[in-house]
Amino acid sequence: MPKILIVGGGYAGFYTAWKLEKHLRKGEAEVTIVDPLPYMTYQPFLPEVAAGEIEARHVIVGLRRHLKHTNVVTAKVTGIDHATKTATITPADGEPWQQSYDQIVVTAGAVSRTFPIPGIADNAIGLKTIEEAVAIRDRILTNFDRAANLPPGPERDRLLTVVVVGGGFAGIEVFAETRALASSLLKDYPQLRFEDTHFHLVEAMGRIMPEVSLKTSEWVLKSLATRGANVHLDTQLTGAIDGNVELSTGETIPTDLIIWTAGVMANPTVVRGSDLPAEERGRIRTRADLRVGTPEEAVEGAWAAGDVAAVPDLTGGGVGGYCVPNAQHAVRQAKLLAKNIVAVLRGEAPHEYVHKNLGAVAGLGLYSGVFQSGKFALKGFLAWCAHRGYHGLAMPSWERKWRVIGDWWHNFWLHRDNVSLQTVQNPRYVFEEFAARPRPAAPAAPAAAPAAAAIDPKSVEAEKAGKTPAKKAPAKAKAAASKTEEKADASA
Repeated sequence: MPKILIVGGGYAGFYTAWKLEKHLRKGEAEVTIVDPLPYMTYQPFLPEVAAGEIEARHVIVGLRRHLKHTNVVTAKVTGIDHATKTATITPADGEPWQQSYDQIVVTAGAVSRTFPIPGIADNAIGLKTIEEAVAIRDRILTNFDRAANLPPGPERDRLLTVVVVGGGFAGIEVFAETRALASSLLKDYPQLRFEDTHFHLVEAMGRIMPEVSLKTSEWVLKSLATRGANVHLDTQLTGAIDGNVELSTGETIPTDLIIWTAGVMANPTVVRGSDLPAEERGRIRTRADLRVGTPEEAVEGAWAAGDVAAVPDLTGGGVGGYCVPNAQHAVRQAKLLAKNIVAVLRGEAPHEYVHKNLGAVAGLGLYSGVFQSGKFALKGFLAWCAHRGYHGLAMPSWERKWRVIGDWWHNFWLHRDNVSLQTVQNPRYVFEEFAARPRPAAPAAPAAAPAAAAIDPKSVEAEKAGKTPAKKAPAKAKAAASKTEEKADASA
C-alpha cells in the first residue's frame, strides 16, 4: 500500500488529509499527518478570539476527531531526505525515528517573521497561534484590572497602551478588534475614561492594507481615527527594550503589550531540514500542479502547498508571480492537491492550480468591516456581515460552524464575557501558596571537642632519655588492683 506522509496540520495539511479520506478507495493508500499540535487553527478568527468574540476552543479543529482514517502523529518533522524517501520525526518525549514514505506533502505553513530589533524577541507577541490570541485577550483584561487600582500617571498609561506593529490585514483586524474590546470594558471600570486608553499602529509603508484599494484603505484609517486610534505611517520600530517602543520618528511609547504582525515566513525548520529545492525567499519551489520542482522538471513523489510553498499564480494577480500566503489559496490548493495525488496513484495526469482571488474581507470590530473585490468595495455594516458570513461558512465541518455561530448568537444577547483567565498559565499558584511542606531538618549538633591532656614535664624528659614512664602507669594500676583483691579475699 502506498504511504502518503503529510508534513504539517494547518490549513493545507488538514484539508489535504480530509479530502484524501474522501477520494481514496479503501486500502488504496495509507495516510499519515505529522504536526506538533493535535489541531488545526482557523487563523482568520484569531482577532475575534483576542477580542473575546469567539471562544478559543471553537476556532480549532481537532485532527483526531475529524480525520477518522488518517494516522495522526503529534511530533515535529525535523528532517526530510527525499533521496531515500525518509523523514526524521522528533516527538516531544522519546527518541526520533525514521519514517519512510512513497509520497510526501509539505504543508508546514508559516511563522512570524521578525527582525533583530532590540527587545522584540523578549517583549512582543505574535498572532499566528490560538495561544497567542488568548494571551492578548487576557493581558488586556488583566491590565484593566490593574490600572483601575492606580492613580492617573505613567504606570497606568503604560498598562492601558497597546502597540500593534504591521498594517496588513492581520494587524488591522487585531488592532480594530482589541480597540473595540477596550471600549466595551470602560462601562465596567468607572475609574477609567476613554481618553486613558491608547492604541498605536506602526506601519513602515505609507499606507495600510495593500490588498485593498487606496481609497478603501483611507476609509479604514478614518474609521479607526474616530475610535481614538493613533496610526504611524512611514514609521519603523527601532527598539522595544523593557516595553518602551522606540520609533524611527524619535517618539517613545511605553506599553505593556506589543503585538507583532509585520509579515510571515515559511517554516524554516522544515525547509532547511530537507533536500527539496527552495527559492530565494525560503519557500519550497513548487510547480503549478503542486508538485515540487520547476516548470521543466518535477520532483517525483514530492508535493507542497500553502504558505510554505512558492506556487505560481497563473492568473497573473500574485505578487512576484506567486500566490500570496493566505487561507484562501491554502484551502483551495489543498483540495486540488488531494485530487492530484489520487490521480497520480491511478496513473492519471495532475491538474494545474488556477484560482482568481475572490477579494479580501476584514472585520473592524463589532458591526464594522471592509470588503474589496476588484474595484467593488463594501464598507461598514454590510462588509461586517460579509466577513462573518464568508468565514463562518469557510470554517471546516458543521460541528465547528455551529460552535462559532453559537458564540456570535450568545454574544449578541449576552455581550462579551470579559473575564481574564491569565492565571491559567500558572494554574498551581494557589495550591503552591498554601500547600504544606515538610519542615527543614534541624541542623546536627557539633561534636564536643576532647579535653586537652595535661603534659607532664617529667614525662617529656623521660621520653627524651628513652624511658617510657607512660607505660608504667598501667602496671602500677594492675598491682594496686591485685592487692585490693587479696585484702577482699582475706576479709572474706
